[in-house]
Amino acid sequence: MVEITDVLKGSPADRKGIRKGDFLISVNGNKITDILDYRFYLCEKNLSVLLCREGKEFTVKIKKAEYDDIGLEFATFLMDKKHSCRNKCIFCFIDQLPRGMRDTLYFKDDDSRLSFLQGNYITMTNLSDDDVSRIIKMKMSPINISVHTTNPELRVFMLKNPNAAKSLSYLQRFAEAGTEMNCQIVLCRGINDGKELEKTMHDLAAMHPSVIHVSIVPAGMTKFRDANKLYPLTPFSEEEAKEVIKQVEAFAEACLAHYGNRIFYVGDEFYQQAGLPIPDAEYYEGFHAIEDGVGMIASMREEFDFAMEDAEADETLCREISVATGKAAYPFFLELSEKFREKYPNVKIHVYEIENRFFGESVTVAGLLTGRDLKDQLLGKPLGEALYISSNTLRYEGDLFLCGMHIDELSEALGTQIIPCPTDGYEFFDRLLGI
Repeated sequence: MVEITDVLKGSPADRKGIRKGDFLISVNGNKITDILDYRFYLCEKNLSVLLCREGKEFTVKIKKAEYDDIGLEFATFLMDKKHSCRNKCIFCFIDQLPRGMRDTLYFKDDDSRLSFLQGNYITMTNLSDDDVSRIIKMKMSPINISVHTTNPELRVFMLKNPNAAKSLSYLQRFAEAGTEMNCQIVLCRGINDGKELEKTMHDLAAMHPSVIHVSIVPAGMTKFRDANKLYPLTPFSEEEAKEVIKQVEAFAEACLAHYGNRIFYVGDEFYQQAGLPIPDAEYYEGFHAIEDGVGMIASMREEFDFAMEDAEADETLCREISVATGKAAYPFFLELSEKFREKYPNVKIHVYEIENRFFGESVTVAGLLTGRDLKDQLLGKPLGEALYISSNTLRYEGDLFLCGMHIDELSEALGTQIIPCPTDGYEFFDRLLGI
């Protein structure tokens, strides 16, 4: 049973007398345990809703349009608690966070419902056979899966969970059912790279077209990684990053010839580590894993260029602004600012490369910059009327940095307006215009 915390006034549920505090038991005879059950069985036009009030069960009949809501609200988005991760992955970023940060940052989720609803990656280690059957029955597709390796013994070692081997069989079940999968491989130097990576790519390619995209990204390491407690990972060198790219791109080209698409893509961070140019937008075939840092720069560059082509030159536009980003994206934003000034020569843009002193110099992505580092490294520098930063540096609510600093605190300290920008080339172009 799930407690109803509110009923929208005038909704079908309200008109049928359902109240706040009632408990939802089932819809059309199907037990409701979470949001997926609720949404799936709510699609019918004719509903028989079983509820409980003060210990007594009762049923209401509701007629509605096929996909209409009935107006019930619950305590949490999922209607129950998030499923936490039971792994102890050797590369886990959360295990490398310092103490004293906000509590939500230390929660490790591994929830198949969030994979479908929000795009989170899951390892499948806390799924049961019944869970897999439900995913297939409800056509929860695509589902995002952290694979890392298809070698059962190696996967157990990397995830530190005996279920890591058994859960690999779910990939085949999903493939046979036609459930689409986006997969991720976090690559650890000397562990799941080289021949192991080749095997994993072969195994996943064999599940095409159910496996539609595989992103390959390097394991992230912070200065707080305790070598005495955590597995001693080491970063890829520039030459090793080049070898990874060469290996994956060669395999991807073979997939393109055989299947019609590349399937396998290396994250932008690998190209930046290798000092190699990121492929053009056409290479990424739809940007299936842009939130995983795969093709993000190519997508943003293409959008920015389109915006530039559509805009009229304007020598009367005059403003002074600034952009702050991490080491990895600094050359890219310098490139965009120079393009912009070709059409708007009286706009002065300061582009600042921010070193990640909070997490360590090896962390170069903009999304992990803190308010503390921005403040320390920008204080006293010319910023103009506005400072633009990546919206990924802030929590979902758009107010707090990872270090706990509020965006208003940073704005006050630097004496300028702070404007978060999404990784969208059109929107970034508009921000530079002052729109």
